[in-house]
Amino acid sequence: MVKEWQNGTLVLNQPAGHVENNESLLDAVIRETKEEAGWLVKPIGLLGFYAFTPFEGADTYHRVCVLCEPVAPTNTSLDPDIVSSHWLTYEEILLEPHRSPLIKTCLEDSLNNPIISLSFLSDQHLVAVPR
Repeated sequence: MVKEWQNGTLVLNQPAGHVENNESLLDAVIRETKEEAGWLVKPIGLLGFYAFTPFEGADTYHRVCVLCEPVAPTNTSLDPDIVSSHWLTYEEILLEPHRSPLIKTCLEDSLNNPIISLSFLSDQHLVAVPR
């Protein structure tokens, strides 16, 4: 888990971010976890796809939750928006404020739902060709 500021409150979040141009989803998972948590990880399964709209009229956030095994800590400096990274138990995570309700949902799903094979994801980079 990572701690970061949101509207003046220190909150917990899972390492997250965006897929860069010509980057596969799994490569983005590895990169974002390294940048935000300082850990090299190995993706092992897909947990699910999630959506969250924080308030009416706001943009909807979409999350792809990928389960990973830790490989090794890195000596990478954390992203400037990240205050710290932590290994926490489920109970410890529930005690802290969260960036979004998706954190608890993903954690509960990881305990209760089957893991989807990574073969479900396609790493092909499809580029639209203008007409």
